[in-house]
Parts: sequence; structure tokens; C-alpha cells
Amino acid sequence: MSHLVIGPNWPARLVLAALSLAALIFAIALAVTVGEMAIPLPVAFRALGNGLFDLGYPVSAIQQGVIFEYRLSRALMAALCGGALALSGAILQALLRNPLAEPYILGVSAGASTGAVCVMILGFGGATLGLSGGAFLGAVAALVLVALLASGAGGASDRVILAGVAGSQLFNAATATIVTTLASAEQARGVMFWLLGNFGGVRWPDLLVAAPLALLGFLVCMVHAKALDAFAFGADAAASLGVAVGRVRVVLFATTALLTATMVAIVGTVGFVGLVIPHAARFLVGPAHARLLPACLVIGGVFMVLADILSRILVPQQILPIGIVTALFGAPAFAFILYRARRPA
Repeated sequence: MSHLVIGPNWPARLVLAALSLAALIFAIALAVTVGEMAIPLPVAFRALGNGLFDLGYPVSAIQQGVIFEYRLSRALMAALCGGALALSGAILQALLRNPLAEPYILGVSAGASTGAVCVMILGFGGATLGLSGGAFLGAVAALVLVALLASGAGGASDRVILAGVAGSQLFNAATATIVTTLASAEQARGVMFWLLGNFGGVRWPDLLVAAPLALLGFLVCMVHAKALDAFAFGADAAASLGVAVGRVRVVLFATTALLTATMVAIVGTVGFVGLVIPHAARFLVGPAHARLLPACLVIGGVFMVLADILSRILVPQQILPIGIVTALFGAPAFAFILYRARRPA
């Protein structure tokens, strides 16, 4: 077996993995009990047993519906979304060698939003393309635009971030133009609330779409974990180590676009998760991607579930868009990371 599994720190790694999974399970359990309708944990477990295994426990129809049909699906989607966005951020930071890279800052989320809005309001693609397909094409378009802008500006790492900001503004402007000029008042309200991030409309069919794609993206990233380690020394160094740089970049950028587009199509635009979580994961498990990527998946899931809980309890009788909650934590973290990135080594 590899040194990754059998090594001097393997007991600590196993303990950390167990604690991480326990934290994720605890966060999901907390999410299904917290809300305007307080439901005791034993009742929640009985409702889950009824929904998953048809055990026939005595639970009121209202409590059964709230726990299984609304809160559980919402919590699982939050965990998937947080993990996928954190994974995407870790991949982009490795490929671009920039600690500030993430789907939101690079405009990938904005491009996915524009693609999804084109399907929703303009009807592009119709039933053939679908919301997720439109979001994926928008995300790919954003990546291509950012790559072209960065290449024209010299291709340096800081230029990529500036190109991402420019691309994000462009796609946000396109989305706003479509919504304000072509959408009905009802469509405009729904789209603008959706663009801020919202788990309220998530149901089990959404999970059946998101879960396989998130698992596929995670497996693709794990297969390329060693290649991502090589990118830490630059593309030339990675090529000298036998990494097919062009192929790996295309595969991983496409994977990032797929993960981001899937989450944007279902949840809306959620920022800063892909920026903050990879840094927290590196602090806990180190920079090796064979450990970093699973850590991002779990820590991102825990963070997003807790953020969703906060979105439901911060303001009485109201549910805040999830993008607002993540920005409250992400914006200060972004400033801190930016400050550290400017400091001399």
C-alpha cells in the first residue's frame, strides 16, 4: 500500500477523517431539526426511518413532510453544493497557482448563471438543453473568455484573476439585461432571488441529478491528484515529470465547469466557498491533493449546511439567500487571504 495510507501520521489521519464525517452527519442532523417548526431529534429519526425504509413509526403527516421532503433534501443538497464548490476552488487554485482563484471570482458562476437564465427566459435549447446544460455552456464560455483575456494580458497569475473579475462583470451585466428587458415581473423576482442562492426549492429529483455528477467530478479530480501536486511547481515542471499538461488542464477545467454549472442550475450563485474552504483544508491536512480534495469535499459540505441553518434562523420569519450568508464569512476571509498573498515570502 502507498505511503498515503501507511505512514507515520496514518492514525491521526484516520481520526481526522472520522471526525470530519461525524461533523458532517451532525450538521445534517442539526439541519433537519432546526427551523420555524422545532422538531425533536427522536421524531426526526422516526421520520427518516419512515421515509427511507417505510418503518411505519407514528409521526404526523406535517412533521413527516417537513423532515423528509423538505429539510433532509435541502441539507443533503447543501452538503453536495458546498463540497462541489470547495473542490472546484481547490482545482482552480492548483491549476492557476493562485490562492485567490475560485469559480465565483473567475466568473465561472456568473457565466453559468447567464447560461441558465438564457434557457429559463429566452428558451434557448428548450427541453433538449435543459437548465443544467445551459449553465454548463455558460460556465465553459466564461472559462474560455477568461483564458483569452488573461492570455492577451500576458498570462500571469494575477492577470487571470483580473480577467476573471472582468468576465464576471460582463456576464452579470448580460444576465441583468436579459432579466430586466425580457422577463416578466414574476420571472424577474424569481430569477433575482435564485441568483442570490436558494435551497428552498430543492427536492429529491434535484439530488438525483446533482449527486452522480458531484461523485463523478470528485473521482475525476482524485485520479489527477498527483498531477495537481506537480502543478505546484509550474506547468513546465509538471510536463518534465510526465504530466500531460494540456490534457489534464482541459479535463479538470471541464470538470470544474460541470460541478459549478450543476450547482448554479439547482441552487443559484453562491460565492466564496471555493475560496475559503480549500485554504482551511490545507491548514488541516496539508497541500497534497490526495488528502486535500476529500477534505475540501467534507469541510465544504459541513460549512454549507451550517450556513444554510444560519440563513433560516438569523432573521425571524424570513429565510436569507444562502449567497448572503456565505458572503458574510467569505468577504473577510478574502481580504485576509489577499493580504497574506501580498506579503513577501
